[in-house]
Amino acid sequence: MSHNLLVFADYFFLVFHTLLICFNLFAWIWKPLRKWHFATITLTLASWVFLGFWYGWGYCPLTDWHWKVLRKLGEKGLPNSYIGYIIKRMFGLEFKAETVDLFTLIFALLAFMVSIRVNFFSKKK
Repeated sequence: MSHNLLVFADYFFLVFHTLLICFNLFAWIWKPLRKWHFATITLTLASWVFLGFWYGWGYCPLTDWHWKVLRKLGEKGLPNSYIGYIIKRMFGLEFKAETVDLFTLIFALLAFMVSIRVNFFSKKK
């Protein structure tokens, strides 16, 4: 793969994966997106758990593919957490991996529970 294509792939994953994370956290707010939100947050959590049996807890294929691109670009010492990576890359901040993982899990579970509530237990008008 050429260097330019790798750089493009890096930015593609950076934008797409970050937007997916934002979608997973907040798309339940807008009614037309609620079913899609439930699908994406469920798939995300399923990946973390079920693929996690084979690849390690919290496994995300997007992170795995992005890390392969970044390694080909010469990156070393990539963290396990994509969230930790984003925080460092975008804001220059570093937190303990355990802290990032805990907050990632808490916010994902909250978004999942809210999605269940708004998709299946909201009163229809």
